[in-house]
Amino acid sequence: MKVRRFAARLEYSLMGLLALTSFGASPAVAQDHGALHSGSQRGDLVRLVRESTARFRDPAAAEAEEYFLMFGCVSGDLSGAMGMHFVKFELVGDGEVDATRPEIVIYEPTSSGRLRLIGADYLVLKADWEAKHPGEGPPQVMGQLFHLFESPNRFGLPDFYTLHVWAWKDNPTGAFVNWHSKVSCEGFNGQN
Repeated sequence: MKVRRFAARLEYSLMGLLALTSFGASPAVAQDHGALHSGSQRGDLVRLVRESTARFRDPAAAEAEEYFLMFGCVSGDLSGAMGMHFVKFELVGDGEVDATRPEIVIYEPTSSGRLRLIGADYLVLKADWEAKHPGEGPPQVMGQLFHLFESPNRFGLPDFYTLHVWAWKDNPTGAFVNWHSKVSCEGFNGQN
Protein backbone atom coordinates (compact mmCIF):
# COMPACT_ATOMS: atom_id res chain seq x y z
CA MET A 1 0.00 0.00 0.00
CA LYS A 2 2.83 2.44 0.87
CA VAL A 3 4.61 1.61 -2.38
CA ARG A 4 1.43 2.27 -4.37
CA ARG A 5 0.90 5.64 -2.63
CA PHE A 6 4.55 6.57 -3.20
CA ALA A 7 4.30 5.63 -6.89
CA ALA A 8 1.10 7.67 -7.32
CA ARG A 9 2.63 10.67 -5.51
CA LEU A 10 5.78 10.37 -7.59
CA GLU A 11 3.77 10.14 -10.81
CA TYR A 12 1.80 13.30 -9.98
CA SER A 13 4.96 15.09 -8.91
CA LEU A 14 6.71 14.10 -12.12
CA MET A 15 3.77 15.30 -14.21
CA GLY A 16 3.88 18.64 -12.44
CA LEU A 17 7.66 18.66 -12.67
CA LEU A 18 7.59 18.13 -16.39
CA ALA A 19 4.99 20.83 -16.79
CA LEU A 20 7.12 23.14 -14.67
CA THR A 21 10.26 22.49 -16.67
CA SER A 22 8.28 22.75 -19.88
CA PHE A 23 6.33 25.91 -19.23
CA GLY A 24 7.65 27.57 -16.09
CA ALA A 25 11.37 27.89 -16.70
CA SER A 26 12.66 31.43 -16.74
CA PRO A 27 14.94 32.54 -19.57
CA ALA A 28 17.90 32.41 -17.19
CA VAL A 29 17.14 28.79 -16.35
CA ALA A 30 16.81 27.93 -20.01
CA GLN A 31 20.37 29.01 -20.76
CA ASP A 32 22.96 26.41 -21.61
CA HIS A 33 24.97 26.32 -18.40
CA GLY A 34 27.75 24.70 -20.41
CA ALA A 35 28.89 28.17 -21.41
CA LEU A 36 30.59 28.32 -18.00
CA HIS A 37 32.74 25.28 -18.76
CA SER A 38 35.16 24.38 -21.49
CA GLY A 39 33.97 22.82 -24.73
CA SER A 40 36.02 19.78 -23.79
CA GLN A 41 34.01 19.18 -20.60
CA ARG A 42 30.72 19.64 -22.47
CA GLY A 43 31.86 17.24 -25.16
CA ASP A 44 33.02 14.71 -22.58
CA LEU A 45 29.64 14.74 -20.83
CA VAL A 46 27.72 14.38 -24.08
CA ARG A 47 30.03 11.52 -25.09
CA LEU A 48 29.57 9.78 -21.73
CA VAL A 49 25.78 10.08 -21.97
CA ARG A 50 25.90 8.63 -25.50
CA GLU A 51 28.00 5.68 -24.33
CA SER A 52 25.77 5.09 -21.30
CA THR A 53 22.49 5.22 -23.24
CA ALA A 54 23.47 3.61 -26.57
CA ARG A 55 21.60 0.43 -25.66
CA PHE A 56 18.39 2.49 -25.42
CA ARG A 57 18.35 3.31 -29.13
CA ASP A 58 15.84 0.48 -29.12
CA PRO A 59 12.99 1.64 -26.82
CA ALA A 60 12.29 -1.99 -25.94
CA ALA A 61 15.66 -2.06 -24.16
CA ALA A 62 14.62 0.95 -22.05
CA GLU A 63 11.32 -0.70 -21.16
CA ALA A 64 13.15 -3.94 -20.29
CA GLU A 65 15.16 -1.89 -17.77
CA GLU A 66 11.93 -0.39 -16.34
CA TYR A 67 11.94 2.99 -18.09
CA PHE A 68 8.30 3.76 -18.86
CA LEU A 69 6.65 6.44 -20.98
CA MET A 70 5.13 9.31 -19.04
CA PHE A 71 3.38 12.46 -20.25
CA GLY A 72 2.97 11.51 -23.92
CA CYS A 73 5.08 13.79 -26.11
CA VAL A 74 5.94 17.18 -24.63
CA SER A 75 5.99 20.07 -27.10
CA GLY A 76 5.96 23.86 -26.87
CA ASP A 77 4.61 26.62 -29.04
CA LEU A 78 7.83 28.41 -29.97
CA SER A 79 10.60 26.58 -28.17
CA GLY A 80 10.53 23.24 -29.95
CA ALA A 81 9.84 20.14 -27.87
CA MET A 82 11.21 17.87 -25.21
CA GLY A 83 9.92 14.68 -26.78
CA MET A 84 8.82 11.51 -25.04
CA HIS A 85 10.15 10.90 -21.53
CA PHE A 86 10.73 7.32 -20.41
CA VAL A 87 11.17 7.47 -16.62
CA LYS A 88 12.85 5.00 -14.29
CA PHE A 89 11.08 5.67 -10.98
CA GLU A 90 13.60 3.73 -8.91
CA LEU A 91 16.31 6.23 -9.88
CA VAL A 92 14.15 9.34 -9.40
CA GLY A 93 13.65 8.60 -5.71
CA ASP A 94 17.21 7.62 -4.78
CA GLY A 95 18.66 11.11 -4.10
CA GLU A 96 21.70 10.36 -6.27
CA VAL A 97 23.10 11.53 -9.59
CA ASP A 98 25.07 9.18 -11.81
CA ALA A 99 25.91 10.26 -15.37
CA THR A 100 25.89 6.64 -16.48
CA ARG A 101 22.36 6.05 -15.13
CA PRO A 102 19.95 8.84 -16.14
CA GLU A 103 16.55 8.93 -14.48
CA ILE A 104 14.91 9.64 -17.84
CA VAL A 105 15.70 8.77 -21.46
CA ILE A 106 14.13 10.93 -24.14
CA TYR A 107 12.81 9.93 -27.57
CA GLU A 108 11.44 11.76 -30.58
CA PRO A 109 8.61 10.13 -32.54
CA THR A 110 9.38 9.96 -36.26
CA SER A 111 6.95 10.22 -39.17
CA SER A 112 7.35 6.45 -39.71
CA GLY A 113 6.05 5.77 -36.20
CA ARG A 114 9.45 4.73 -34.81
CA LEU A 115 11.10 6.33 -31.80
CA ARG A 116 14.52 7.96 -32.07
CA LEU A 117 16.67 8.34 -28.93
CA ILE A 118 17.63 12.01 -28.60
CA GLY A 119 18.87 12.51 -25.04
CA ALA A 120 18.65 11.98 -21.31
CA ASP A 121 17.26 13.93 -18.38
CA TYR A 122 18.68 13.78 -14.87
CA LEU A 123 16.24 14.59 -12.08
CA VAL A 124 16.66 14.69 -8.31
CA LEU A 125 14.43 16.20 -5.63
CA LYS A 126 16.38 18.83 -3.67
CA ALA A 127 15.39 17.39 -0.27
CA ASP A 128 16.55 13.91 -1.33
CA TRP A 129 19.82 15.33 -2.67
CA GLU A 130 20.54 17.36 0.48
CA ALA A 131 19.69 14.44 2.77
CA LYS A 132 22.36 12.33 1.08
CA HIS A 133 24.83 15.15 0.34
CA PRO A 134 24.60 17.69 3.19
CA GLY A 135 26.52 20.90 2.53
CA GLU A 136 27.65 19.89 -0.97
CA GLY A 137 25.53 22.40 -2.86
CA PRO A 138 23.62 21.64 -6.04
CA PRO A 139 24.32 18.48 -8.01
CA GLN A 140 26.55 18.55 -11.04
CA VAL A 141 27.90 16.05 -13.51
CA MET A 142 31.37 16.65 -14.95
CA GLY A 143 31.15 20.34 -14.02
CA GLN A 144 27.67 20.81 -15.52
CA LEU A 145 25.36 22.33 -12.89
CA PHE A 146 21.77 21.21 -12.64
CA HIS A 147 18.88 23.67 -13.00
CA LEU A 148 17.10 24.39 -9.69
CA PHE A 149 13.34 24.88 -9.62
CA GLU A 150 12.24 26.25 -6.27
CA SER A 151 9.10 25.93 -4.22
CA PRO A 152 6.59 27.38 -3.87
CA ASN A 153 5.61 26.99 -7.47
CA ARG A 154 2.27 26.92 -9.17
CA PHE A 155 2.34 23.09 -9.21
CA GLY A 156 2.93 22.67 -5.49
CA LEU A 157 6.10 20.61 -6.03
CA PRO A 158 9.05 20.57 -3.68
CA ASP A 159 12.35 22.06 -4.86
CA PHE A 160 14.08 19.90 -7.47
CA TYR A 161 17.09 19.80 -9.76
CA THR A 162 17.09 18.73 -13.40
CA LEU A 163 19.51 18.55 -16.31
CA HIS A 164 18.69 17.68 -19.92
CA VAL A 165 21.56 16.38 -22.07
CA TRP A 166 20.78 16.33 -25.81
CA ALA A 167 23.38 13.69 -26.58
CA TRP A 168 21.81 12.00 -29.61
CA LYS A 169 20.46 15.00 -31.53
CA ASP A 170 22.37 18.28 -31.70
CA ASN A 171 20.43 21.22 -30.31
CA PRO A 172 21.33 24.60 -31.88
CA THR A 173 20.34 26.35 -28.63
CA GLY A 174 22.62 24.24 -26.41
CA ALA A 175 23.33 20.73 -25.23
CA PHE A 176 21.92 21.30 -21.71
CA VAL A 177 18.82 23.47 -22.16
CA ASN A 178 15.33 22.22 -21.34
CA TRP A 179 13.82 22.62 -24.83
CA HIS A 180 15.23 21.24 -28.08
CA SER A 181 14.55 23.63 -30.95
CA LYS A 182 14.72 20.87 -33.59
CA VAL A 183 12.55 18.23 -31.90
CA SER A 184 8.95 17.70 -32.97
CA CYS A 185 6.02 15.71 -31.63
CA GLU A 186 4.27 15.58 -35.02
CA GLY A 187 4.96 11.83 -35.33
CA PHE A 188 3.38 11.04 -31.94
CA ASN A 189 0.27 8.93 -32.39
CA GLY A 190 -0.73 8.69 -28.74
CA GLN A 191 0.99 5.36 -28.20
CA ASN A 192 4.17 5.01 -30.27
